Amino acid sequence: MEIPFAEAWKIKMIEPIKKSTREQREQWLKEAHYNVFQLKAEQVYIDLLTDSGTGAMSQEQWSQMMLGDESYAGATSFYKFESTIKRIFGFDYVIPTHQGRAAENVLFSYLVKEGNVIPGNAHFDTTKGHIESRKAFAIDVTIPEANDTQLELPFKGNVSIELLTKVLEENKGNVPFMVLTITNNTKGGQPVSMQNIKETCALCHKYNVPVVVDSARFAENAYFIKTREEGYQNKTIKEIVREMYAQADAATMSCKKDAIVNMGGFIAMRNKEWFEGCKLFCIPFEGYITYGGLNGRDLNAIAQGLEENTEFDMLETRIKQVEYLAHKLDEYGIPYQRPAGGHAIFVDADRVLDQIPKEEFPGQTLTCELYLEAGIRACEIGYMLADRDPITRENRFNGLDLLRLCIPRRVYTNNHMDVIAAALKNVYDRRHEIKRGVEIVWEAPLMRHFTVQLRKL
Repeated sequence: MEIPFAEAWKIKMIEPIKKSTREQREQWLKEAHYNVFQLKAEQVYIDLLTDSGTGAMSQEQWSQMMLGDESYAGATSFYKFESTIKRIFGFDYVIPTHQGRAAENVLFSYLVKEGNVIPGNAHFDTTKGHIESRKAFAIDVTIPEANDTQLELPFKGNVSIELLTKVLEENKGNVPFMVLTITNNTKGGQPVSMQNIKETCALCHKYNVPVVVDSARFAENAYFIKTREEGYQNKTIKEIVREMYAQADAATMSCKKDAIVNMGGFIAMRNKEWFEGCKLFCIPFEGYITYGGLNGRDLNAIAQGLEENTEFDMLETRIKQVEYLAHKLDEYGIPYQRPAGGHAIFVDADRVLDQIPKEEFPGQTLTCELYLEAGIRACEIGYMLADRDPITRENRFNGLDLLRLCIPRRVYTNNHMDVIAAALKNVYDRRHEIKRGVEIVWEAPLMRHFTVQLRKL
């Protein structure tokens, strides 16, 4: 008999979670204005809102927390953090920040000017927000095939070299850098191939445009290169990571994802001029350059997490759990962005709630229905997150409308995956009874999905 796959860890501590009634959830959701970000954590049974800062740290990470050096400047924890990043990624200069969006804020404050054009393979919400808040333009250059959720491609997060060439050619001298996101979150946690990374960097450098890698889930991307791309099966994850970044000019990272910590981020780069420029913004925004808004214990935990999560067994355990949920949805015929991504399943809300017009936000409606069904909090990655066009102020309906089931690392068991799949099946089975969606009552001018207030139609 074949021995089944098992996790590369065992459980040493638990946190209780509580069920609720549908009547309670209806009241809570109404009070939250049909925005699951506004729910209290205690009102949630299984929380799939994000994998950012929600993972379970290892015993080694907790041990490192106890060894944190809390000196204001020059702490030993910083030098451990810095040396780990230099060794794993191969960059020369490192600045810590309190999370990924802070890294973007510091770097973009130095580099982005009004009217600039910044291409990328589907910038995520904060990245796009930091660009557009500076009156610059984020241009998506992901391969068009990524918009067909049922098409099976191994590297669906790839940059379209044709689209990127067009942007670079038409905006010579006005592109301060290109953002390469690995994995591509907005398009369904889809990886970027090593070949595409190298082609993208080579093309950008031909136009004297630096490449900044959004690295939140870089280790998962390396896993997919190892398991899907020819010539990498016998390389270690750390070897693949060094090759991934060999041609890149800089990186930002939310360490709350692939370093498996509750808080932290960094900027890393090769250019000393960029380093000096970023220091000017790090100090007033984040703090001194050897702590960047973090405690010494956080810096230690990040260094340990980067070491652990660039090993194959840890990544395989994580990604196999996402695959497990995907197989359950396959059994029930529920459409999602195929193939399954590294950190989440992205259900195709347009296909599930095909009676609801885009103006009534199918993805947000499906998010609410799943919560009402079983207390499961997921996240809309679609028309609500896309915000309005900064010039016309019209809703942007030209992308995918997805429900993201984001799996925290080392937190839930496959039994929880069974509950998630069953709840979604119940919603799917009654999908034709859901006739209306939601409408916006109030919204912020930027990154509205975090605080938007909605009304159920």
